[in-house]
Amino acid sequence: MINWRAVAGAPVVTYGLIGLCALAFLTGPLSGFNPSYGTGDALLAAQSAYFERWGVIPDQLTSGDSHALLTPLTALFVHGSWLHLLGNLLFLYVFGAMAEERMGRVRFTLFYLVCGYLALLAYAVANADSDQTLVGASGAISGVLGAFLCLFPRARVTSLFPFLFFLPLRFPAWVVLIFWFVLQWLAARNAEPGPGVAYLAHLVGFVLGAVGAWGLFRRRARVKPRLVAPEGERQP
Repeated sequence: MINWRAVAGAPVVTYGLIGLCALAFLTGPLSGFNPSYGTGDALLAAQSAYFERWGVIPDQLTSGDSHALLTPLTALFVHGSWLHLLGNLLFLYVFGAMAEERMGRVRFTLFYLVCGYLALLAYAVANADSDQTLVGASGAISGVLGAFLCLFPRARVTSLFPFLFFLPLRFPAWVVLIFWFVLQWLAARNAEPGPGVAYLAHLVGFVLGAVGAWGLFRRRARVKPRLVAPEGERQP
């Protein structure tokens, strides 16, 4: 029997986004599970064509090409490797559910897509002459991280830090997320031109997420629950 109350309270958008990203990867030419793409040179050509069709190519996007204007949305569901996919989905799984619960499903969906689109657009504008394809949900998920920092700064999350021998330790969210942001900023400063991780998209997405969550959700009036004394503490 289906527990509809549990379904109604589940973070279905977060799980849906995870499912769509996984499905796009598994049916695409990178996973190795779809034999229709062939092998060898045929597979490499299929992978290149796949990225060019669905990924962001900065010089095309900034030129105003009609198809390219949609790619910051389609690129959110395309990943370049198993590690890229699993890393992104892990962050979305850990931080997405609570953010979705606070924002509501419709607003969370729009928030995710807008942060992701603008993060990839910002990267394309900053690298307008580049013809390197950009894919991945990192910009949108960075927006979720920024929102989580704003909405739940004291929530404790389990993290693995290399300098602590990868021990699973629980820290306040603000410690984990600010540390993550600093790492992205340092990496962006030292990044070399050409193919690689789009750290700028991570930074832009994070800032957009934090500012957006503060303006749209943090300042919303909160109704404090009425405290009712237990039966034995009520006064006659």
